[in-house]
Amino acid sequence: MITVALPKGGLLKECIQLFQSVGLDFSAFLEKDNRQLQITDPTNRAKALLVRNHDVPVYVEYGQAQLGIVGYDVLREKSPQVAQLVDLKFGSCRLSVAVKADSPYRSSLDLPAHGRVASTFVHCAREYFDSIDLPVEIVPLSGSVELGPITGMSEAIIDLVSTGKTLKQNGLIEIETLFYSSARLIAHPLSYRLDRDSLSDLVTQIRSNSLVASP
Repeated sequence: MITVALPKGGLLKECIQLFQSVGLDFSAFLEKDNRQLQITDPTNRAKALLVRNHDVPVYVEYGQAQLGIVGYDVLREKSPQVAQLVDLKFGSCRLSVAVKADSPYRSSLDLPAHGRVASTFVHCAREYFDSIDLPVEIVPLSGSVELGPITGMSEAIIDLVSTGKTLKQNGLIEIETLFYSSARLIAHPLSYRLDRDSLSDLVTQIRSNSLVASP
């Protein structure tokens, strides 16, 4: 039986719709009163684990799940040992540098050397500022990074941006984009190579259906 790791949150509904398109139903995760973290498809062909977005590649890398769906941003941050198979074209967002709108900074190179940048994406942030040869202190936060510049703790943040509404409501603006992200289908490398439980057939179906669904 194939095990799939699905992310909680904004990607979940589209993940479930994608698997429904290939004959696997994990929609019980969307039921209001559901508290289960593991469910089996009614056909008994596969089961799904409901985990935090950042934990999806961990379950796949360690072989508890043969497939998973996770944002490219997480793959860039974590660099897990997984096979990246398909860009699913949903969950689009970008990882950006943002500052207070009334600050003098309009590009990353305007930021002061040895200033502070708050982010949950510590690795991506460090990699980016190293690439532009700007020494900064990365302040790790697990959420509400917008408060960094607002409180004066940091000059800037690096965070995921979708519509930009949250930044605008908190008086922040984007000044640089590091990269664009979308949902990716990933696999446990050995399971995929050995084609356990006809994994490659399912991946082919998912790839085909994701292409059909793309604009």
